[in-house]
Amino acid sequence: MTFDVAIIGAGPAGLSMARALAGSGLRLALVEQQSAQALAEPPFDGREIALSLRTLRILRELGVYERIPADEVYPLEQAVVFNGNDPHPMRVSPLRGNTALGALVPNQHIRRAVWAAVQGQPGLTLFDRTRLGAVHTGADGVELELLPVTDGAAAAGTAPATVSIRARLLLAADSRFSDTRRKLGIGADAHDFGKTMLVCRMRHEQPHHHTAWEWFGFGQTLALLPLSEHLSSVVLTLPPHEMQALLELPDADFERDIARRYQGRLGAMQRVGSRHTYPLVGVYAQRFVGPRCALIGDAAVGMHPVTAHGFNFGLHGVELLSREILAAVRSGGDIAAPERLRRFEAAHRRATLPLYMATQAIATLYTDDRRPARLIRRLVLDVSSRIGPLKLAIATALSEDGLSLRALLPRPGA
Repeated sequence: MTFDVAIIGAGPAGLSMARALAGSGLRLALVEQQSAQALAEPPFDGREIALSLRTLRILRELGVYERIPADEVYPLEQAVVFNGNDPHPMRVSPLRGNTALGALVPNQHIRRAVWAAVQGQPGLTLFDRTRLGAVHTGADGVELELLPVTDGAAAAGTAPATVSIRARLLLAADSRFSDTRRKLGIGADAHDFGKTMLVCRMRHEQPHHHTAWEWFGFGQTLALLPLSEHLSSVVLTLPPHEMQALLELPDADFERDIARRYQGRLGAMQRVGSRHTYPLVGVYAQRFVGPRCALIGDAAVGMHPVTAHGFNFGLHGVELLSREILAAVRSGGDIAAPERLRRFEAAHRRATLPLYMATQAIATLYTDDRRPARLIRRLVLDVSSRIGPLKLAIATALSEDGLSLRALLPRPGA
């Protein structure tokens, strides 16, 4: 079987790329280890995704945004950054003319919406319950060996046959731990922060006023992602052994412990969602492209969540690369032409590397509880709060290109 583009990974980035190429006349192969049913009905995983203004615009253009339930889109109007017990946090407000910095949407609903958007798309073939085997890259295409994902019963019987396909362009979109990236011989710089992140929805007595918190405490990092006025996603980062002890607490003790960690600022807190934990690992690929191949999503840049730009960077890469591919289609050129891939790589690296490096530095500095680091932390926040251009840069980084949210997020009662 022959295709124009083979996309490995049907997560939000891979599906968004497939959707971005709709109507191009290209034949697309989408390879995913999960079943189609699992893709259509993703489970709640505790993650609330912060969407920048640019990402909201891209999702609307892709026909994905309107498929997200309106009551699952939560405006993010402000952000505050606390340093330890200092009573004077840094506050970040939207750029002039905007009503919010962005929006929060459960990961489950993003996945469901982008999956629904590609249903019935002409030229798209799904290979579900399939994993990538060998990869052979030639001058005019890529040959892929696709292996079935089998359960124990199937594995004990006759081995299912493999499938070979050919594509002009291969795109890796299979997570920050991408097996495809490795098979292509592309290395990645990974940093394991040695911490575990807990996410859990909780109801609380005091309102949050649609304000996100980032709280760099001593021995822990806390975040608060505002949903409805008395409902938030609690994000707590701890060393693994401390996190395990917290997870073993009964609900009542867990709720009291979380309220204590937030110093009672939200009043009593009640768990209303399941608890989920994730290891904190940042990844940046050494190259985003190679002969007849490119990386998108977390396979290219896997961000630490402190700046909430992981999915935003993924959609940015999709927009840049799809633009190059569609331009090649219109001109009758090669969709995998080296100059087009290099142009995508340069633009995506310019957009992601500075914030990736800054995020690594912030995450390292603000989890260091030694006295010199504490002093530097205070200085950084003081300078950022007092110097207008720095604060403006932070707001711009959060909201990216400053597009107005008014058309996307009508305020209650409007």
